[in-house]
Formats: sequence, C-alpha cells, structure tokens
Amino acid sequence: MTSYVEHETTQAFPFDEKALLDRVMEAVLDSENCPYEATVNLLLTDAAGIREYNKNFRNIDSETDVLSFPNLEFETPGDFSGVEAQEADCFDPDSGELVLGDIILNAARVKEQAAAYGHSELREFAFLLAHSLYHLCGYDHMEDEEAALMEEKQESVLRSLHITREQSEK
Repeated sequence: MTSYVEHETTQAFPFDEKALLDRVMEAVLDSENCPYEATVNLLLTDAAGIREYNKNFRNIDSETDVLSFPNLEFETPGDFSGVEAQEADCFDPDSGELVLGDIILNAARVKEQAAAYGHSELREFAFLLAHSLYHLCGYDHMEDEEAALMEEKQESVLRSLHITREQSEK
C-alpha cells in the first residue's frame, strides 16, 4: 500500500496526515476485500484551491470539503473482480499496485466542520478520507439507499479504528 500527500496550503493538523490516510485506506480496502496492494494520492488545499478544482473538473463553481477522482470504473461498488481487464490503465507499471485515484481535501473546511460538529479535526479528517476512499471503490450517494449504505460503511470503518465522535483522539 502506498499513499502520497501533497500540500498546497500551510494549514497544519495535530496529527500525521499520511499516517492517518494509511490507517483509513487500509481499513477501507480490507472492508472491501480488495485483493490488491493499492496507491492513493491526497492533495491538501484551501477553499480557493478546492473551488478551482471543483469548477475545472465538475463545472461546479463553489467550495466543497472533499473531491474524489476514481481511477477505476466499477460495475458493482467494491467489486474488484473486473479490475484486471483495465490493467493497462489501473496498475502502476513500476510498483504493480492498483492506482485507486486521487483525493483533494479542503484543509480549512476540515477545521470548520470539526468545530461545527463538535468533534476533533482528526475525526473529521478521517471521516472525509473514508468518504472519499469509498468513492474510489465505486460507491456513491446520489440515491437514499446508496447514501445509507455509504454512511454505514464509513461509520463502521471509523469505529473499527476507534475514531468516533466520542473517542476521536485514540
């Protein structure tokens, strides 16, 4: 498993962002029974940066908390059985790892939402990572049923890591 974290902002957190990404990524991929070692890229940006990415890639001219850019197309969310058919586009030729995709996180929004929801920045950061990683595994939340499934998966993974609203500093 490989992850990369790039900073476009000076916003700092009281935890190691890469270590947290690795923990959440491993838990999500284990929960989905992903049979591959995988790679994820995380970009930390600010409100203006994420607004620009949202405008350029989604034609939505507004700020958001997190954007997900999956590298794979799933027929069924979390079903990695068809991945090898996309091998040329999905596996890093040097490492052999499955390239899941990219995450862009609004660091300022992490801090704002943590304060608004009354939990730690670590919990909010981990929640947004889990949310985005499930998008990279083919899940979405456009329909109520999809949203409920995704929410349960996110909360289950965070509970397994002991990153809950009540115990978010462990």
